[in-house]
Amino acid sequence: MAADTKKILILPGDGIGPEVMDQVRRVMDWLSANRGLSFDVSGGLVGGASYDAHGTPLTDETLADAMASDAVLLGAVGGPKWDGLPFDKKPERGLLGLRKEMGLFANLRPAVVFDALADASTLKTEVVKGLDIMIVRELTGGIYFGEPKAIEDLPGGGRKGYNTLVYSDYEVDRIARVAFDLAMKRNKKICSVDKANVLVSMVLWREEVEKVAKDYKEVELSHMYVDNAAMQLIRDPKQFDVVVTGNMFGDILSDEAAQLTGSLGMLPSASLGAPDETGKRPAMYEPVHGSAPDIAGRDIANPLATILSFSMMLRYSFNMDAEADLIDTAVTNVLNGGLRTADIMQDGKARVSTSVMGEAITRELDKAI
Repeated sequence: MAADTKKILILPGDGIGPEVMDQVRRVMDWLSANRGLSFDVSGGLVGGASYDAHGTPLTDETLADAMASDAVLLGAVGGPKWDGLPFDKKPERGLLGLRKEMGLFANLRPAVVFDALADASTLKTEVVKGLDIMIVRELTGGIYFGEPKAIEDLPGGGRKGYNTLVYSDYEVDRIARVAFDLAMKRNKKICSVDKANVLVSMVLWREEVEKVAKDYKEVELSHMYVDNAAMQLIRDPKQFDVVVTGNMFGDILSDEAAQLTGSLGMLPSASLGAPDETGKRPAMYEPVHGSAPDIAGRDIANPLATILSFSMMLRYSFNMDAEADLIDTAVTNVLNGGLRTADIMQDGKARVSTSVMGEAITRELDKAI
């Protein structure tokens, strides 16, 4: 394998995962043929598909393949078929297992409104048109992972349940640096979202973010309480550029920001780990949408979020900004040309299938040669 060959593990997963991933392979093949890129692509099972084949949502072999890859591209996991499984066998445990074992602490979720889809949002077009936010969510700490956590019987009867919102300084430092590095490549503006007026752990969060800010004097830093941030995302979302926040707040705010775009099938994401001594960092890329089992196998799913996730892989794992720009521009031009899958269909536009949309992207890429 050539030294510049990129080793990619593809995990299509469940539901529409395999069919949208097929369209990404078209784009990979185009880049190999027309841009001289070399990809060593292997595949594996995760989620429900892995459980059906192996009795577990994530095998040791698939995990080892993920750890050995330069980047992982995942489709989607889950579906009602597996709802009755024990908690540790559910498809989602495969996804969470990958995040944990790969150390993927930084989740990047862009919320971008394409001009051609601006009127798909439930907000006024003038509020969302041109929206381009990057939400950076801490992914492996906070209240989701903090200890102690339990449900306990009380001595006098009844029960109580509790979780612990805990962050260490190094966890805040590393997620803040990811966010500040992104801000340096964008508009040099970052908003840190916390609840420091109520939560002691968020006081530490704010203090540590401010320490990191001293190393990025060109970046304008602001702070906002999470309840106000949720309101401001609806009132004036374009005031934000990069938003950095903890695990639970990021989970909620990134979904709210996704809804601003009006097209969940258009949104990619990246989950990044810490770089090793060579600079290589573990990474997994996946669309925000779910497995949509009700439309699986019907060739009507939107492949654009998965294609855009691959674009993020090129940009953040391989430093191939020019190729990522080609893909992003192709998606924009196809939408401007009026092609729509069912989930983003608009009056007067042409409804196309999953495979036709993938073909349209490669045709648009041809124009860039």
